Amino acid sequence: MNFSIRKADTNDCILIRELASQIWGPTYQSILSPEQLDYMFEMMYSTEHIKQQMAELGHQYFIVYTGDWPVGYLSIEKESDNNYIFQKIYSLPELHGKGAGRYMIEQGISYLKTIHPSPFTIELYVNRENPAVGFYEHMGMKKTATRDHDIGNGYFMNDYIMTINIE
Repeated sequence: MNFSIRKADTNDCILIRELASQIWGPTYQSILSPEQLDYMFEMMYSTEHIKQQMAELGHQYFIVYTGDWPVGYLSIEKESDNNYIFQKIYSLPELHGKGAGRYMIEQGISYLKTIHPSPFTIELYVNRENPAVGFYEHMGMKKTATRDHDIGNGYFMNDYIMTINIE
């Protein structure tokens, strides 16, 4: 399958939310309660929150396409001088196993190499019950820690912190 990617801007907040609405439930319905899914979706994917991440917090979003069809998105945050976080790597469920995730990771790394030519580290927070943990390991990421992040309303994000060092 052929993919393309482009940088997103604040005009894409609605598109990102629409993609998330198609991806979020199928990705997490077997891991999180319906109440936590709804809470987290509204917290993370309001158009205002996405816009704030882009405009104020410096997150760079990318939209992935196959042909003219938007099929996924990637979000990258600079955490410190030599550390970046892949905040979001999501593709439509029907594309799982078809190369979209690999493409996003590879394109994210390529982008970071253009803005940060020296060695750096990428982190990714992955729910410990997410079957994608194995995929990320296959892509060269290592589990380096766990975190239980309080997101409010009695909910936690129970994640592995996965990292990859880029030379």
